[in-house]
Amino acid sequence: MFLESLTTAFPSFSYSQKDCLEITSESPAVQRLRPRSQSLLGKVLSGDSGIEKRHFATEDPTRLFDCDAGELNANFEREAPRLAQEALVQAVQEASLGISDIDALIVCTCTGYICPGVSSHVAERSGMRNNVYLSDIVGLGCGAAVPALRAAQGFLKANPGSRVATVAVEICSAAFYLDDDAGVLISLCLFGDGASAAIWSDVPGEDKYQAGAFETLHWPQEREKIRFVNADGKLRNKLHRSVPELAGTAVGELYNLRQGEPDRILAHTGGRDVLDQLEGRLECGSLSESREVLRSYGNCSSPCVLMALHERLKQQTPDRRLWLTSFGAGFSAHSFEMWR
Repeated sequence: MFLESLTTAFPSFSYSQKDCLEITSESPAVQRLRPRSQSLLGKVLSGDSGIEKRHFATEDPTRLFDCDAGELNANFEREAPRLAQEALVQAVQEASLGISDIDALIVCTCTGYICPGVSSHVAERSGMRNNVYLSDIVGLGCGAAVPALRAAQGFLKANPGSRVATVAVEICSAAFYLDDDAGVLISLCLFGDGASAAIWSDVPGEDKYQAGAFETLHWPQEREKIRFVNADGKLRNKLHRSVPELAGTAVGELYNLRQGEPDRILAHTGGRDVLDQLEGRLECGSLSESREVLRSYGNCSSPCVLMALHERLKQQTPDRRLWLTSFGAGFSAHSFEMWR
């Protein structure tokens, strides 16, 4: 399948890590934590995390710590379709298409739940045809964008001449949780909100990127290292300290399956330690696009690998082949290649 356009979107409210430190230091909910936990939050937010700012879909993040489960999911129900629509409309316009030209919409997310899914709401808000194929991929965590692209490839093969929109959208601020677990606290310092949308077709063209060579690894024996669990109706992130090494091992195995030598590797941001692991395992130099996404937006979960791709495409470099990877809950890792 061939890439027609790629866009990203973020909430208008942004907060530096210094802002987040001030917010947490003044929060009564944070003050109820153990002193050691408060110290950890301060250390991560004031330290060299590789993050300068993040975007949250709220102008008052202090309230997020005291929201009940219903309020948090209501935030997701409101903000995820809005942000996904913003990214989608931009992608359709950049592809020089109209919204009625889209034949399928595939949306992936993990930071909230709506039934019918986000795709239904985005289709309505965007004015899509009422016979558009809609599909929601839920529960694949930070790695979900690549399986969503693989699903788009399958739709195009089954429906020649179609155009497919894929959207990865996460309102991570709707999944903020607070307790004394170190993994929970570190998660609170890493994640931000964002979306990425792409338009795909089966029509080749001069200088268009073709996507394919999809690969997946799934290690359920490592599931408890990184996943969401239900905590009184809220999403609570489990994040084990071994995740950076786990990601490095899995991505290294996928890289050994590549079909060509890439000019550039683009990865899900994960976090500073994750990117350190990947650079060491792949011996690829700096993953500068992924680090730039992490610096400017934090870990936005599933959209991040496409945000890194967007950063690379903006540079207008003469790359002939790219290798991309995402990973997360499952434990799962995914990769694909793009070439022209």
